[in-house]
Parts: sequence; structure tokens; C-alpha cells
Amino acid sequence: MTITLRPATSADLPLVARLIRALAEYEKLAHEVRFDEAVLGQKLFGPRPYAEVVIGEVDGVAQGFALFFHNFSTFEGKPGIYLEDLFVQPEARGSGLGKALLAHLAALAAERDCARLEWSVLDWNEPAIGFYKALGAKFMDEWTVMRVDGTALAQLGAQPGARAGISGAIG
Repeated sequence: MTITLRPATSADLPLVARLIRALAEYEKLAHEVRFDEAVLGQKLFGPRPYAEVVIGEVDGVAQGFALFFHNFSTFEGKPGIYLEDLFVQPEARGSGLGKALLAHLAALAAERDCARLEWSVLDWNEPAIGFYKALGAKFMDEWTVMRVDGTALAQLGAQPGARAGISGAIG
């Protein structure tokens, strides 16, 4: 069995979209998938990519992916890598592909002088939790994930003064 990792290109967009949908199905979140494939392609492979994708292959067949982006730790004064999605097709689980993808991101973090590699995991996903713990990951119990989206995001951004005093090339 041969595991190969490679950066995704714009030609991989249909594959990336399929893998994202497969992940959403596994996570019981298919109803949350709303992306337009063309827009996804622009955001991942356009002139200003917002994230990077690594495709994982087992014996030449794409079986998984990792989608990640950089964040920043003010306490460390360094960037980090946030793993948004990690997915391995059920038939390839146990092949070492998931570990290879995470090891690749850890090596990339070191190469890019990042302070950490972080991600979230659904609390019911015991197989993933066990896998991550075996690799040395630890829970951040003192932190709670917060999110503003949809109407609340639009309302917050529309607050008086939301862009007051902002000029230049921000955003």
C-alpha cells in the first residue's frame, strides 16, 4: 500500500467538493453544506486563496483530504495552522492516511515557524477523538468555540461605527 500526499489544484475542485460532502454526511451535517462549487473554487484556488488543501491518495486513489489555513497567536507572536477539515473515506481508515495528513501538517507548521496546529472535533466522534489523543493532541477544555453567522453576522457588521476610522487595504 502506497500513501501519497499532494497539494490540491483547481483541477481537483470536483474532488474536493465531493470529499467535503462526504465529510458532512459522516458528521451528520449534510444539511449545513451550502457552498456553490464555483465560489468554493475561487476562494480556494483564486488569486487570494483563503485556505489550502492537501489530497491524500492510497495506491493512486484519492481517499481523503485536509483543508487548513493560518491563524495567529498573539501570545506566541507566531502563526498557527487551523485544520478546518480532515476526512478519510471509510474504506481507507486504518491505512495510515489520516496520520500521514496530520504529520504533513505538523511538518508544514514547523517549516512555516508556526506555534501550533489546532482543530475542532465533534464531541460524539469517539473514533476521531481516540485517534487524535493517540497522536498527542489534547483537549482545550477551558475554551469554548463561539460563532456569529447568517443574520447575526450581517447585523453585527451593520452596527453604527463598524467601519469607522478604517481606511487602506484592510480585508
